[in-house]
Amino acid sequence: MKKVLIFSLAYIPYVGGAELAIQEITDRLDPNEYTFDLITLRFDKKLPALERIGNVTVHRIGFTATNVKVSDRALPLSCRFAKLVFPFTSFFKALSLHRKNRYDMIWAMMANQAGFGALFFKLLHPRIPYFLELQDGTPLERIRTRRPIALLLWPLYRAIYRKADVIKAISNFIKDLAREVGFHGRIEVIPNAVNVTKFSEPLPDDEAAELKTRLGKKMGDVFLFTASRLVLSRGVEDVIRALPHLPQNVKFLIAGDGEDRAKLEVIAKKSGVMGRVIFVGHVEHTEIPKYLKISDIFVRPSLIEGMGSAFVEAFAAGIPVVATPVGGIPDFLFDPERNRDMEPTGLFCNVRDPKSIARAIKRYMDDPMLTARIVKNARMLAEEKYDWDLIAREMRDRVFEKLLAG
Repeated sequence: MKKVLIFSLAYIPYVGGAELAIQEITDRLDPNEYTFDLITLRFDKKLPALERIGNVTVHRIGFTATNVKVSDRALPLSCRFAKLVFPFTSFFKALSLHRKNRYDMIWAMMANQAGFGALFFKLLHPRIPYFLELQDGTPLERIRTRRPIALLLWPLYRAIYRKADVIKAISNFIKDLAREVGFHGRIEVIPNAVNVTKFSEPLPDDEAAELKTRLGKKMGDVFLFTASRLVLSRGVEDVIRALPHLPQNVKFLIAGDGEDRAKLEVIAKKSGVMGRVIFVGHVEHTEIPKYLKISDIFVRPSLIEGMGSAFVEAFAAGIPVVATPVGGIPDFLFDPERNRDMEPTGLFCNVRDPKSIARAIKRYMDDPMLTARIVKNARMLAEEKYDWDLIAREMRDRVFEKLLAG
């Protein structure tokens, strides 16, 4: 039995791409071969301090509040302080757990406060393999300019990368960022994935009809769909501004919540399209396939994207995608104009360009043969390269087995 200790700033029930990746991978590894402990922030006092989720024992620490939304701007002061000191509290918790469990490896989810906690543990226990996973596509220059503490602690921040025995990046873009920081060791590019079976299975007719009725989708309506945290870096506002350039039957369905929702509602009102924008609020990840199935085009014109699991989920669900060529998206989205030597899997639009978004959407609407070709290719790509079963095996073979054998 190999024992692995994970450092992650957040975890279930607060689910983003990183947290989902931990759950999907650990659930697919043999519990007779691997066991996982995870240190994370508790945030909400209603959450248990100790809980078993799948193959992971979750240890929640830190100051709490009630009804917490995990967003830097929405966090109560007590939880912000808990994030600030997590490098130290997670380190001391790790020492306590290690005395009891004697870990074979540590795993840091991203080079943030969790990465600092893992770094401190590695400095004290240099012989224990340290694996760093990178999912954040924020350029380093932006980290330096917008996060003053990162600039102040830059040598220590670089050590999060440079002390790792191996780094996993979810895209080639993030791999390049790790090299830019100064890491010269082994980097494995292993993307996030999707439960292809779950996202590709058809939605029963009665459930589809009920959801369409609830959301006000009428015969002839074209639903654009996005699922993301409502922050302006995801480009949701640019899709709203694209609606005046599209026919009246095109509407925008938005699943998610976040600190910029009010700003997005103001943009919709000023653009004269409030009646064509449907904010459904937070939707559990398990419910996302239903929304994809009753939608027509997935649109997310991101400014920053480490990889973008939501795009691959749309691939598996069988709806066409419009995206920007940023971060890790070009690893899997091939546009018929930009990537003439590849079978197309989607359409690109320009960053911060509502008219470009509208052109891509109109192209799908006007060319059903191209749309069918793209949907077929995208679904095939998801099945062949982006299923969680495949990714879990790659993690075991390329990361865990190599580190633990060495």
